[in-house]
Amino acid sequence: MRNLITDVPGVRVGNAHDARVATGVTVAVFDQNVTASVATLGGAPGSRAVTLLEPEMMRGGVDAVVLSGGSLYGLDAAGGASAVLCAQGRGASFGGITLPVAVQAILFDLINGGEKDWLKEPVKSRPPYWDLGRDAALAAASDFALGTVGAGYGGTTSTLKGGLGSTSQRTKRGFMVGALVAVNAVGSATIGDGPHFWAAPYERNGEFGGRGWPAKIDDADLAIRFKGQPVEATATTIAMVATDASLTKAECKRLAIMANDGLSRALRPVHAPNDGDTVFAVSTARAEAGLGPAGEPQALTEIGAAAADCLARAVARGVYEATALPYKNALPDYRQRFGQK
Repeated sequence: MRNLITDVPGVRVGNAHDARVATGVTVAVFDQNVTASVATLGGAPGSRAVTLLEPEMMRGGVDAVVLSGGSLYGLDAAGGASAVLCAQGRGASFGGITLPVAVQAILFDLINGGEKDWLKEPVKSRPPYWDLGRDAALAAASDFALGTVGAGYGGTTSTLKGGLGSTSQRTKRGFMVGALVAVNAVGSATIGDGPHFWAAPYERNGEFGGRGWPAKIDDADLAIRFKGQPVEATATTIAMVATDASLTKAECKRLAIMANDGLSRALRPVHAPNDGDTVFAVSTARAEAGLGPAGEPQALTEIGAAAADCLARAVARGVYEATALPYKNALPDYRQRFGQK
């Protein structure tokens, strides 16, 4: 067990980032075509090809999930990832043409201090995201870094540096569940001005510091902390959960909805008007046993609850593992602010 989403059989993850631009891309690549769906609860999402993940749509399989910085410019990343998949012979064949399906969600990290040349000279310069998507797909592996890497490279919260997080756990029925998240929240992952994470009750084995829950939570701790001024409060936390259980697209939809509760447990506030908070849910169907007709609702409920717990933990872990960006007025990282326990 790596305590990463790649503990789910059939999932590999790659990261790529550009330190000068202060942004990056994370790509989850699957060993074989998987069933997937999505739930978007943020008020201002940006995405690519997610409509086909709705249960009523006919296309059933996905080859990769792309999480990217760059806001709408970041949507180029799926093109780079798709090029790698195509070269590997992945995807459906239509008239001799290979068409891989790489779905994508984006987050806003355009005002974090990095050099976004294409915003200054949009004709002479181009965004780096196609190349980053390609490089992240090529880097896909079972082991990958967390914190200020990939799609989490430019991420922040209202009080601390954000980052890429991941966790996993096994359900009582034996299904593996994992979460992957790029934390760029409009709100806070920690309680008040202290070191305690909102996700503390779900922590396992001190994975984000082991500080537990504070002795008490007062009114000041519950005060909402926003990122920047209202016009700048554009954020978005994007994520994926996965399981080796064999699920239909409709069941993946329910899993994505349940997994969103993990964001609510780990961030305050979340799913805001300017957020694009989006959670993908993937079934690799690699478990030896299916849910079974008699136990299906209970088993799916158990998987969904585990996915929400994993996602809450992954958010805290992404913040805990992050390192601050080297720019004036950059937000501190968790260890700078609170040190080691």
